[in-house]
Amino acid sequence: MFFQYEARKVPGKPSEGKLDHPVGLLLFLFAFFAICVKLKPMLKIRLQRIGRKNDPAFRVVLTDSKNSTKSGRFLEVLGTYNPKAEKGTRTNFSNDRIKYWTSKGAKLSDTMHNFLVHDKVIEGKKINALPKKKPTVKRKELKAKK
Repeated sequence: MFFQYEARKVPGKPSEGKLDHPVGLLLFLFAFFAICVKLKPMLKIRLQRIGRKNDPAFRVVLTDSKNSTKSGRFLEVLGTYNPKAEKGTRTNFSNDRIKYWTSKGAKLSDTMHNFLVHDKVIEGKKINALPKKKPTVKRKELKAKK
């Protein structure tokens, strides 16, 4: 351990070593937790934009949720989406790999969830990916006055 503390001597209680001190106990518990519990990264399946200016194309990637979308770091490419292609060839997803990673705990972005529901890869309702507009305070006040 980095810190070595002397045990407190409590009258009537035999000293048991370093773990009597609260900081020593906390350090021990933290080390025990870090060794016994492996912290897993939060994985996300989402779209990553590729392509030139005014020519969008997207890659479906498995990435850590802490990575930004433009960082370029990902674990696996799971498909592509080209919005300018013809309707039958816009999406090219690896459905078995997407199901595998979702079974392992990867979360889907709202847009990817909607794509997979539309393609009947997963069951469920579509999610509103765009935020709802909230009326401004002035509109509320005008409506209250009327």
